[in-house]
Amino acid sequence: MKFTDLFVRRPVLALVVSTLILLLGIKALSGLPVRQYPLTESTTITITTQYPGASPDLMQGFVTQPIAQSVATVEGIDYLSSSSTQGRSVITVRMKLNADSNKAMTEVMAKVNEVKYRLPQDVYDPVLVKSAGEATAVAYVGFSSTTLSLAALTDYLSRVVQPQLSSIDGVASVELYGGQKLAMRVWLDPNRMAARGISAGELAQALRDNNVQAAPGQAKGLYVVSNIQVNTDLVNVAEFRDLVVKRDGDAIVRLGDVATVELGAASTDSSGLMDGEPAVYFGLNATPVGNPLVIVKRLNELVPNIKQNLPPGTSVQVPFELARFISASIDGVMQTLLEAVAIVVVVIFLCLGSLRAVLIPVITIPLSMLGGAAIMALFGFSVNLLTLLAMVLAIGLVVDDAIVVVENVHRHIEEGKSPVRAALIGAREVAGPVIAMTITLAAVYAPIGLMGGLTGSLFKEFAFTLAGAVVVSGVIALTLSPVMSSFLLNSHVSEGWMAQRAERFFGRLGDAYGRVLDVSLHHRWVTGLIAVAVLISLPFLYNAAQRELAPVEDQSTVLTAIKSPQQANIDYVEKFGKKWDDVMKTLPEQKGRWLINGSDGVSNSIGGVDFVDWKDRKRSADEIQADMQSMVNQVEGSNIFAFQLPSLPGSTGGLPVQMVLMSAADYPVVYEAMESLKKAARESGLFMVVDSDLDYNNPVVQLKVDRAKANSLGVTMKAIGDTLAVLVGENYVNRFGMDGRSYDVIPQSLREQRISPASLAQFHVKSASGAQVPLSNLVSVSMGVEPNSLTQFNQLNAATFQAIPMPGVTMGDAVRFLTQQAQQLPAGFSYDWQSDARQFSQEGSALMITFIFAIIVIYLVLAAQYESLRDPFIILVSVPMSICGALIPLALGMATVNIYTQIGLVTLIGLISKHGILMVEFANEMQVSHGLDRRTAMEQAARIRLRPILMTTAAMVMGLIPLLFASGAGAHSRYSLGLVIVVGLLVGTLFTLFVLPTVYTVFARDHRAANDTPRARELAAAQAADAPMAAPQH
Repeated sequence: MKFTDLFVRRPVLALVVSTLILLLGIKALSGLPVRQYPLTESTTITITTQYPGASPDLMQGFVTQPIAQSVATVEGIDYLSSSSTQGRSVITVRMKLNADSNKAMTEVMAKVNEVKYRLPQDVYDPVLVKSAGEATAVAYVGFSSTTLSLAALTDYLSRVVQPQLSSIDGVASVELYGGQKLAMRVWLDPNRMAARGISAGELAQALRDNNVQAAPGQAKGLYVVSNIQVNTDLVNVAEFRDLVVKRDGDAIVRLGDVATVELGAASTDSSGLMDGEPAVYFGLNATPVGNPLVIVKRLNELVPNIKQNLPPGTSVQVPFELARFISASIDGVMQTLLEAVAIVVVVIFLCLGSLRAVLIPVITIPLSMLGGAAIMALFGFSVNLLTLLAMVLAIGLVVDDAIVVVENVHRHIEEGKSPVRAALIGAREVAGPVIAMTITLAAVYAPIGLMGGLTGSLFKEFAFTLAGAVVVSGVIALTLSPVMSSFLLNSHVSEGWMAQRAERFFGRLGDAYGRVLDVSLHHRWVTGLIAVAVLISLPFLYNAAQRELAPVEDQSTVLTAIKSPQQANIDYVEKFGKKWDDVMKTLPEQKGRWLINGSDGVSNSIGGVDFVDWKDRKRSADEIQADMQSMVNQVEGSNIFAFQLPSLPGSTGGLPVQMVLMSAADYPVVYEAMESLKKAARESGLFMVVDSDLDYNNPVVQLKVDRAKANSLGVTMKAIGDTLAVLVGENYVNRFGMDGRSYDVIPQSLREQRISPASLAQFHVKSASGAQVPLSNLVSVSMGVEPNSLTQFNQLNAATFQAIPMPGVTMGDAVRFLTQQAQQLPAGFSYDWQSDARQFSQEGSALMITFIFAIIVIYLVLAAQYESLRDPFIILVSVPMSICGALIPLALGMATVNIYTQIGLVTLIGLISKHGILMVEFANEMQVSHGLDRRTAMEQAARIRLRPILMTTAAMVMGLIPLLFASGAGAHSRYSLGLVIVVGLLVGTLFTLFVLPTVYTVFARDHRAANDTPRARELAAAQAADAPMAAPQH
């Protein structure tokens, strides 16, 4: 190909092309956003409906079921789950990956509004929240005070701090945990009420009638308009005490006569601890496209300002945030990048022995990377862990083309040609192979970039960044490298001490290789047998390796889920929460602890322990997690599970292994099936902790009304319902205003008057005659047990199995075991997955299919380039060998088959086929130009191409050595990728040098005779006939 001559003859043109790449790259790099992973939109819409006092059955039948049925028809739902507990219904709508979150929110809102009329009269309006649906918030901000009560602190924070946090870009919602919202608490005395003939319904109505927010309008005079204000509402405790509940002649009953009125906490069902001190937390939940790095950066900017304005004795801390791990991971990859550049420069110098010669391939590294950055900006990509990993791989890849050019030009100078002549001829010779290698590598990554699902979303940017950098390096190798070679290389380059040593080394190595290759080609059957044996071992090695979606990364924090008995109240939960804190305090690596009691219902708590930085501790998070689990097992009274954050985005969080059992049968049947699954899981020895979200341990007080008696006394069912709702339910009646904000008014009987089931029967209801009738005359009280919550998955009754695998047990092992157990479920059951297990089951084999697709694509690309179906087969023959080599460390348990190792295997296809292209292209050329037979041509081509093959292999392998010794944040994924490519490339190169020549001598075409076939003669005759016809047109 002679187009490379243009640049050697016009060096300024080559300089202009390279400078343009440089400028575009610098401009792009300054504007690229920084993220942990490529932007993925995983949307979760949560519909929470409250109805204080309502039973789980009522919540499921009258609230959850109508809403879920309506919402299920929204387009793009991945799954829909729901949970109905006392007074609360939560429906979680999980959308498919990258679904439009705004469109989904609008559709869900419309569907909820469609069925609002079907909900019970006193139910609160459903609250819809759109978020990324991650296991934890992006950050928790904790506040503790030595001077303010919890309710006063919460009030200050919700008025002053919450609006500031809500304004942060990318925050979907700011949730309050452990706080106590202010309310007007009206503590009723049922005995005093009965003595004065006041029913609970009448008292609630009196509150509604005498605390009214009026809208009287304006008084319009002749020329003046005045706003009217009327004090029909109550604004303080004294006014509420004086409220008249009943008037009987001259006798007046005020609220203070039958109740104690105070400004107190609306609910005390949650609390928090921060390093052992009582605390209130705000959790910052990200929007589906929110960037944790941006959110935490803005939060850190706000904290000093918040701290400055806090009341005396109040402190603020950020005990948990995700950006710490993300920043440390990105810093780790950047360090690896710089180390790789330095190592590759040293390797090239050792191979070429001349600093002038080294400069030519080294200059392609920054240019290719900046070119890659320009392509990233063009496609709207971001700087993230995967695009940075692509850059690390690119270092070894982009120098390959330039090395091939330099080595070839250098060889021609050695033969006595002038530098310019050598540059012209050398560039022409390798233009074909360089273009072929560049297209091949770009073709390898095309299938990855076109994948769907989570793997496709994550690796699209990785694939296109790497392909872009490789294409740019090919452009530089054909434009700038020949020009630089003509200026920098001369016959004196090889006279240096280092250059002579390198020449001698490669000379001796070439001679030795030639002799071994000659023996190998004499005994082709031996080489063939070894190749066949390697191929046969492939499936065995692949099946011997453990599988998971991604290795668990050390994020320098471990979370704990605390599950108290269902009947436990907040006092019980706090008591054992304090014990958890005392135990965690003894961990030598901990630098902060946080705990939220009542995070999802009173009996569920979540906490976490932050560790010191990676470099300041010897134990990994896995080791500390195992230690923590054994420590918390000694805390009696609660089930505590220590788990780490998911390693990939888009997980629903919680314990890593979650399997959902679904059935149309009732909950006792589901419970039995779940118990048998848990028993099998415990006996398997695969799991450290086994649990489920369905328990039959919730005590229920059953009040059975004798309707005949009630009817004879003229007591309506509404009167009984209202009495219990007001005296026990803790429902708000209306609201009152104070300091420009509104607060609930909540009547309820004193705790000691509803402390036991029997005490409920002492309440009074009003009969038709106006007499007070004790409930004990109308109802019988009994105790029963019900499920802790009524959970559904895709509108079927469901229970979720949750587990943490033992150390050394991968997600693949766990999922395989549970899938086998699922075959033994009773008829009518189906199953699904949640959390990390769902990602694994959906994405686990996606890359393997892409791997096969990539091989087919490369074969077709090479076939088109070489106009041959045989040559691509010969070039790709060593790919399975290199894959075999890469699978050996996986089979030995040094890493697992995960998305990073699979990406490494795909990369190997391109790397190994580059070697094959160099050898086959050159051998074909030798056959045509020198009239050699297949064996002689291949022997000569292999010896001449040995040096560039070894140099490119050394550059790639040594450039990835930092990945093998990576430590700290994100090290496991980098290690997985590096291990596969390094081992696979070394083994693959070895097989390329011996197996490929053998296959070539057997299968390659005789290119000398290729131009003398009948078809070739016919084509030549046709071309000759066309020539005179084309001439007159010119």
